[in-house]
Amino acid sequence: MAIADKWIEVLKLPDEAWDMGNIVHTLTNRRYAEACVGYAESHDQALVGDKTIAFWLMDAAMYDGMALEGPGKRDSPAVDRGIALHKMIRLITMALGGESYLNFMGNEFGHPEWIDFPRDDSYDPSTGALVPGNGGSLDKCRRRWDLRDAEFLKYKFMAEFDAAIMHLDKAFGFVASSHEWVSRKNEGDKIVVVERGDLVIVFNFHPSSSFSDYRVGCPDARPRKIVLSSDESVFGGWNNVSKNADVTFVANEGDHDNRPASMLVYAPARTVVVYAPAEFVDAKADEKPGGIAGLGVKGVGPYFAV
Repeated sequence: MAIADKWIEVLKLPDEAWDMGNIVHTLTNRRYAEACVGYAESHDQALVGDKTIAFWLMDAAMYDGMALEGPGKRDSPAVDRGIALHKMIRLITMALGGESYLNFMGNEFGHPEWIDFPRDDSYDPSTGALVPGNGGSLDKCRRRWDLRDAEFLKYKFMAEFDAAIMHLDKAFGFVASSHEWVSRKNEGDKIVVVERGDLVIVFNFHPSSSFSDYRVGCPDARPRKIVLSSDESVFGGWNNVSKNADVTFVANEGDHDNRPASMLVYAPARTVVVYAPAEFVDAKADEKPGGIAGLGVKGVGPYFAV
C-alpha cells in the first residue's frame, strides 16, 4: 500500500511541490531481489468514502469536462492536467514499482465516482454506534464500461494508453527486467529518467516548462527511437512529441549522470516518452493489422510474451 498511499499524499500537494526524489524512493523502496507487485491505486480507494487517482486529479470536472464533441463539449484545464498526470503516474509506477503491475478494474480508464455495495444499517460491535447503510442501493454497485467505449468522451484516451503500456511490456518485458536504474531526479526541472530493461523512459512532471535538447543518460550508445509517447493525440495529447516523426536519437559516448552514454531529447511539460533501441521500433506499427494504437513496436518485439 505504500505506493498507493504515496500518490494520494502527493496529489494533495500543488504540482510545484511534488518531490521527485521522494516519489522515486517510495517506488523503489523494497527488499533486494524480492519480487513485488506494484500498483498506483488499490480497490480500497474506489470504495465509498475515498477517491480514485482520476477523481483526485479531476474531481467535479469529470462530470462536465469529458466530452469531445456535442453540446456538452467544453475546455477544462483540470481534465487536461488530470489525463496527462494519470498516464504518467501509471507508467512510472509500472516502471519502478515492482516486478509486476496490478490494476483495479475500471481505474485504467479513469472511472469516475466510487463503488458502494448494497448496505443496510448496522451497528459497530465494539462501540455500539450506528453505521448507516445505503438502503440496499445498487446505484454505485457497478463499473461504467460504457464510458470507456464512448467515442465522444475522453475516457478512451486513458484506456488506450493503458492498453499501449500493457503491450509495451509484452514486447519488451521491462517490468520484470533485472535492469532498473534511475539516472536523474531533478527537482527544479521535475524530470525523472528511468532505465528499465532496454528502455529509456523520460518523465517531465513540470506543470509548465518544456525542455528542448535535454540531455539524458543511456545505458549504451545504441541509436534509439520513440516507441511510445503520452503526448500522442490518440492518448489525448498534443502531438508535440510523437513516434510518427520517426526520429533517430544518436547517443554520444561519455559520462552523463553516471551513465556511459547520453542523447538529446525534447521533453514537453506533463509528458512521458519511451525510447527503445531503433532496431525494435516501427513508427507505422499501429497502422498494420493487429497494431496497438499509439505504440511503435516492430513486429512482436524482442521479448514477446503472450
